[in-house]
Amino acid sequence: MASTIESKVEERKDTNEKTVDREKTCPLLLRVFCSNGRHNNLAEYRRGNTPPNELQIYTWMDATLKEIGGLILEVNPDTRRRGTVFEFRLVYPELTKPIPRMKELGSIIIGQKGFDDNKTLAQLGFVIGDFLDIAISNPGRGIPQRRMRPY
Repeated sequence: MASTIESKVEERKDTNEKTVDREKTCPLLLRVFCSNGRHNNLAEYRRGNTPPNELQIYTWMDATLKEIGGLILEVNPDTRRRGTVFEFRLVYPELTKPIPRMKELGSIIIGQKGFDDNKTLAQLGFVIGDFLDIAISNPGRGIPQRRMRPY
């Protein structure tokens, strides 16, 4: 009985997480918009417009947030400092109205392992044509630490 359950779990993993053969699969164009210390305003994405700070990356649906962050590090040396925080948001069109929406995806910290590091575009619901909006914060100015409340 246990082996049957284990094999079904393995089958689900195989169907949910398809690995991409990067030698045979054509990459997609990922349009990324980075800003220092903040996200771009959602209004900048209205009516087919985009913010001016675009970075184009060719990648695959199995690319992780850590991998995308590494590609940004290659072209933006100012972000290489240990402790720099990348906060990712997905920008996608609303299906019923011609307005964009944003969704929090996660964050990575340069030089530290994190919970969101290995999340892939596919796992996060990315659809070809969506954008990534990334807020890059210098060390010490990133995600605020939660404080314990006194009793």
